Amino acid sequence: MADVTVRAPAKINLHLEVLGLRPDGFHELAMVMQSIDLSDTLVLRTTADAGIRLRSDSQELPTDGSNLIVKAAQRLRDRVGLPELGMECTLHKRIPIGAGLAGGSSDGAAALVGLDALWGLGLGRERLHGLAAELGSDMPFCLEGGTQLCFGRGERLEPVPHAGAAQRAVLLLKHPAASVSTPWAYARCRDLRGDFYLDNEADFEQRRLALRQGPLLKALAGSALLPPLRNDLQAVVAPEVESVRLGLDLLRSQPGSLAVAMSGSGPSLYALFPDLAAAEAARRGLEQELVELGFEAWCCRCGGSGVSLVADGSPP
Repeated sequence: MADVTVRAPAKINLHLEVLGLRPDGFHELAMVMQSIDLSDTLVLRTTADAGIRLRSDSQELPTDGSNLIVKAAQRLRDRVGLPELGMECTLHKRIPIGAGLAGGSSDGAAALVGLDALWGLGLGRERLHGLAAELGSDMPFCLEGGTQLCFGRGERLEPVPHAGAAQRAVLLLKHPAASVSTPWAYARCRDLRGDFYLDNEADFEQRRLALRQGPLLKALAGSALLPPLRNDLQAVVAPEVESVRLGLDLLRSQPGSLAVAMSGSGPSLYALFPDLAAAEAARRGLEQELVELGFEAWCCRCGGSGVSLVADGSPP
């Protein structure tokens, strides 16, 4: 069939709470994730052989078997038992790498959706969800997108009703020299906060219920002002990474923002605004400081969906 193009949006964390450790060694989390319209684009085509090949316009990105796009293609082909299937993927990269924005996970989820269409498998998103969860904790959210409660490792999703994200926007900052290892951030969190970890399912569920019924979800529904956003990893990363501290201070200095936080394990930071015009005004207000300190900045709308097939003729 013809080439298939898939858009893979980034995410931010509106809430990231580390509840404790699971029996499998992963952390038990309670999160609220939000899609934004900063997106990578994948163009997929079949190959005459059974090769699985990836190329990218980013020189920093590995294109071998460590990439989630390649892993997703191999896992999907193995799962359906059709080893003769092949694909070539061209990745147009816009989401910064290693930024706490789930760019790699979104690319992997986009590969699953795109290859389901390209190879004519007809599995659909519900059946792809389990495969996504095997490949990465953020990948099920990246499949669905929008505004979601995410529990477990992050793979258990509950849509946030009446989230009202359509008009909201973010000013997103990242220093290109900054990087944070996600395993390091969680290990550091365990070292510093492990005495406060919960250790049983009843207590985990109590915290999930508190999040479902708490002020953040009421605010997202438009019935209250946004409370300060919680990211337990921010509390351990910010003291160690200067650009995180500087970026948070810059964003807090801007009038009109609804909330400021780090996304995921960082080092990306964002301020949430009522609309895109307000976010762009804040970026203009910070332009000189951003240049002097070397920050990259993006103004992005909040989105209501995850990865999506692009109609013929749409730009990549």
